Amino acid sequence: MSDVWNRLNALDESAFTKLFGALYEHSPWIAQKAWEQHPFRDEAELLTAFQSVVRDAPLDRQMSLIRAHPELARRVGVDASLTEASQQEQASAGLNRLSPAEHARFTVLNDAYGARFSMPFIICVRLSEKDRILAEMERRIRNTPDEERRTALAEIDKIAALRCKDVLKEMEENA
Repeated sequence: MSDVWNRLNALDESAFTKLFGALYEHSPWIAQKAWEQHPFRDEAELLTAFQSVVRDAPLDRQMSLIRAHPELARRVGVDASLTEASQQEQASAGLNRLSPAEHARFTVLNDAYGARFSMPFIICVRLSEKDRILAEMERRIRNTPDEERRTALAEIDKIAALRCKDVLKEMEENA
């Protein structure tokens, strides 16, 4: 086991939660609960722990997690609750540089999606670009609420996995 994994597994619950608490938007409870599954042998096992906490959470907790995410392309530079990670991720997909027409299209789709599902549209923007995001918004609005909840949670897991990779890389670099 590498030094990173030894250090990670030696963390107490508070330190682990501080390190990984931001993987899931405004939801450190996921890291706190995942810590109970340590020690972890590798990244896959760590991610499985996080994902199982989300999967096993009651429906109301899952919906709270989903609703903790920002609307895409609407709040960058406006909403003080938008995390630094979300700002960077949205910028990586060009959502902070929309034309007025693109912004209007996002607004219409965000409003329609929110009215249909009572939650923000979620996609892993680090793995997308704005045209794909718009196409997915148009396609996914036809999903059932249950399909869309499951899809949103799968996208949240992708976001968390990329954020986790960033944390682990930083731990290695600071070893």
